[in-house]
Amino acid sequence: MENKKNISPWAWIPSLYLAEGLPNVTITAVSVALYTKMGLSVPDIAFYTSLLYLPWVIKPVWSPFVDILKTKRLWIFITQLLIGAGFAGVAFSIPTNFYLQATIAFFYLLAFSSATHDIAADGFYMLGLDTNQQAAYVGIRNTFYRIATLIGQGALLYLAGHLERITGNVKFAWSTTFFILSGLFILFSFYHRFVLPKPAEDVPNPDLKSNDVLNEFIETFVSFFKKPQILAALFFLLTFRFAESQLQKLIIPFLDAPAEKGGLGLSMEEIGIVYGTVGVIALILGGIIGGIAVSRGGLKKWLWPMTLSMILTCLAFVYMSFTQPSSLSVINACVAIEQFGYGFGFTAYTLYMIYFSVDERKTSHYAICTGIMALGLALPGMFAGWMQNLMGYKHFFIWVMICSLVPIIAVSLLKVDPVFGKKKN
Repeated sequence: MENKKNISPWAWIPSLYLAEGLPNVTITAVSVALYTKMGLSVPDIAFYTSLLYLPWVIKPVWSPFVDILKTKRLWIFITQLLIGAGFAGVAFSIPTNFYLQATIAFFYLLAFSSATHDIAADGFYMLGLDTNQQAAYVGIRNTFYRIATLIGQGALLYLAGHLERITGNVKFAWSTTFFILSGLFILFSFYHRFVLPKPAEDVPNPDLKSNDVLNEFIETFVSFFKKPQILAALFFLLTFRFAESQLQKLIIPFLDAPAEKGGLGLSMEEIGIVYGTVGVIALILGGIIGGIAVSRGGLKKWLWPMTLSMILTCLAFVYMSFTQPSSLSVINACVAIEQFGYGFGFTAYTLYMIYFSVDERKTSHYAICTGIMALGLALPGMFAGWMQNLMGYKHFFIWVMICSLVPIIAVSLLKVDPVFGKKKN
């Protein structure tokens, strides 16, 4: 086997985590922009794009098989090729008369491939690096995952909007954008085929029988649901993002909708700057500051401030829906405030998942937590568009604020160790 130390982690960690983040942000956020510009109704956009969370909900079901079948290195190549094929399928489907059915089918291929890629990439990270390197490069890994979000919600939306403006053809603009993504993932696959190290531990387990996998799978779920405070934890994991998940589904349609329909009437280029660039930078800053705050005071100390931060900053959209500002500076400021609050508050959610997962099966239990999180995003998002269609944007954003009472109840039921998350002297 090739010595993994011969290849610098800088050669593969940035590209691997760009490849992990880009499909996720494309499926969950860029798809909303695509269907908005294709003229799909807001209820349908929210419903169909929320259903796309399903593969991440059930990801823990097949994660054991990625562990034992073939190598994680091979899974990475295969899934990146499948992701490239899925993006090409979306690109070919957009100009057709049955674009909705076809693109949804390809987005599901993308979602299942992306969820499997997540499992393989995260597992490979732990095999390709020793423990000291894992700690040293975790910041690089997270940074490039966030850069993928910046590229997806910023550069891709700007590119599609720019092509639409200069050609006057919405379908051509979005098809070209997805063709570029397809080519990028084919390049990722070939690049990683040569640059990824070959750690000695990354081998299939030929001695493991199917019964062993099934027994371990069952025991993992049984042990998870036997944890102390499991009911409070499940309620928290399912409902902490109850309000925010509805808001996130309607941000792009609200920014895009003309003023007479209650929106702000921004072009897709402007949305790429406002939401995809300024908003994502604010989101990243909120997460960084949240991490620093918890390291100094612990999760328990910051749980309530972070919860209220994520909830109260939604008022920025209540303000914009009533005033409909035309100034990009004002819109940028409001989106930045809301996204910063979201990033700061989401730190508490992420750290609680880690806290609740700590035991001998922490990797599998954390995967279950992320599946529950995806379910908590999908279910409210499915009816968010219907609620907006019923109420209009003004009353919808007020409804989101009322929904914020649910996570407040959920947080009040939690018990957290006061020292968890606090940096040791």
